[in-house]
Amino acid sequence: MAITITEAAASRVASFLENRGKGIGLRLGVRTSGCSGMAYVLEFVDQLDEGDHVFEEKGVKIIVDAKSLVYLEGTELDFAKEGLNEGFKFNNPNVSSECGCGESFNV
Repeated sequence: MAITITEAAASRVASFLENRGKGIGLRLGVRTSGCSGMAYVLEFVDQLDEGDHVFEEKGVKIIVDAKSLVYLEGTELDFAKEGLNEGFKFNNPNVSSECGCGESFNV
């Protein structure tokens, strides 16, 4: 399995990187947080770290560290607009429950 990205998310990531003027991709990770245990983390990557896994699709690179990959394997990164809100969505098959606010999850 791998990390995949939709066309909408790939376009948004490419736009962010172009506006930023540097960077090799976007890091997708998890951290302990929230009422359900874990939260997603997105950040720009300028340099790869040892143990990083790189998934390239639709012209963009998604970088995942080894510890996060256990929780993210098979995840699809999407970008959606709903009314006045817009943002990245994580279609993660490993999630067993999510908190009511939608900010954290459990596996």
